[in-house]
Amino acid sequence: MKATKCLPSVIAVFALGAFLSLVGADFSVRDYGAKGDGATKDTAAIQSAIDAAAAKGGGRVVLADGTFLSGALALKSGIELHIDRTAKLLASPNIADFPDWPGARHVDKDSLPRRRSAAFIFADEAERIAITGGGTIDCNGAYHTREKVDANWTGWKYERVYDMTNSLPRVVFLAGCRDVVLKDVTMVGQPSGWSYWIHDCDRVQINGLKILADVRYPNNDGIHVNCSRDVAISDCIIETGDDSLVVRANSRSLREDKPCERVVVVNCTLRSWANGIRIGWTNDGVIRDCHFSNIAMHDTSVGIAFVLPGKSGMDYGREATLVENLVFNNISMRGIYGRPILAEIAPAEKGVMAKAMRDVRFENVHATGLELPLMSGRYGCPLQNWTFANCSFRKVSEADLPDWKHHGAAAWDRKAGQNFIIRNTKGFKLDNTELDTP
Repeated sequence: MKATKCLPSVIAVFALGAFLSLVGADFSVRDYGAKGDGATKDTAAIQSAIDAAAAKGGGRVVLADGTFLSGALALKSGIELHIDRTAKLLASPNIADFPDWPGARHVDKDSLPRRRSAAFIFADEAERIAITGGGTIDCNGAYHTREKVDANWTGWKYERVYDMTNSLPRVVFLAGCRDVVLKDVTMVGQPSGWSYWIHDCDRVQINGLKILADVRYPNNDGIHVNCSRDVAISDCIIETGDDSLVVRANSRSLREDKPCERVVVVNCTLRSWANGIRIGWTNDGVIRDCHFSNIAMHDTSVGIAFVLPGKSGMDYGREATLVENLVFNNISMRGIYGRPILAEIAPAEKGVMAKAMRDVRFENVHATGLELPLMSGRYGCPLQNWTFANCSFRKVSEADLPDWKHHGAAAWDRKAGQNFIIRNTKGFKLDNTELDTP
């Protein structure tokens, strides 16, 4: 397997900038009654501008010179939501302003994680859509979280105000969309909900995003790419309390099983109090042909995780997981509170269906943290053809990285121990790879 195998899709996806034609006419939300004073709820005005542009075949809906307080919004085909550098889109503090989407076509709500389709910005089977402009999406998370009162708390310092089935599960939720651009927008104040969920979408270009969540909040993940194809993520800064980047293939809410393939991530910086990069989860389907390069990761609980845990809760798929042909190169990790690389397949008796995790390559990966890598397949389903080339892993003491029990997921991820572990593998290769312990 060569590191360049995925690159043709990179060229195709980055050509989206030339392919998409989202300029059209401008539709200022102020022309539809928006005040932009940060106090008046502008939901209806913003949605009216979106609907008017869609009725004209598409256009650019512009927020400028103000703070626009809003509840849930629905993007439609041909719409570029342009949040100017002078503007902020501010989420309503009222959780009732974010109901489940009525009549959502692309997903079965009851089969989604948390069984909720609610979001701040939702697009359902839309084409040629974008969120751009250099402005800010402020999720107003302080209204939806609270500081823990137990003096013996571990993990994250804050918790949800509402229970999981009533809290806002996602900020931007794109389901069944095609030809998407997310560019040069800053997102802050995420509550306990994923920042961007790309669910069964094709041809997605994500560039220059700043995702700046409070790492002390639980579950405010960065970018989830699920069951999607030809996704290019570049030049993003992502700081989250939960996973920064996720690649999965959970098709349970879809009409048919869909793979997640040709996901390319380059030139990004990550900070996470859970996983910097997470691949797969319980009973996901096919994840293949993905490439991660030139990534700097710091202050993170786990660096890169391939974990298929036991079936529990509401977040699980319906297929046997197959992960194949993934490349990670030129990645630095500093201040890792758990494993820099963690790969585990739970036993079949825990309800985990797994076909294989194979052909995974790490090149020029260098990590410093409290633990060393753990790679564990299971009997009958080993990790196959994993290669480490020109890598180094250095373990430091707790004096260098103290207070790990208050560092998000590190509170339980460190229970596995600190040794370098390889078990239930086949065709495992270490080439010029160093391990250093204090």
